[in-house]
Amino acid sequence: MFRMVVPLGAATGEVTGEVTGEVERLLSVVAGAMSRTELQDALGLSTEENFRQKYLVPALDAGLIEMTIPGKPTSRLQKYRLTEKGRALSHNAL
Repeated sequence: MFRMVVPLGAATGEVTGEVTGEVERLLSVVAGAMSRTELQDALGLSTEENFRQKYLVPALDAGLIEMTIPGKPTSRLQKYRLTEKGRALSHNAL
């Protein structure tokens, strides 16, 4: 599995974190604002729990994607989009 090390900002300064191949794959399919099922389908994944644990949560935690309705994380209308950091990383990977 390919792993890329990128600096991730923290409240106390810069720390080094890893962007896994799964997160990198996720960043490559995000086009505008997309629902969880749209992202999962674009990646060809059928198991929601696997998608959340290996793709979605790590990308959210790293600040690479964001929720369109952050105050309601379980909303049926929730979508996800790249952050500035995510756009920069996905463009650098090209």
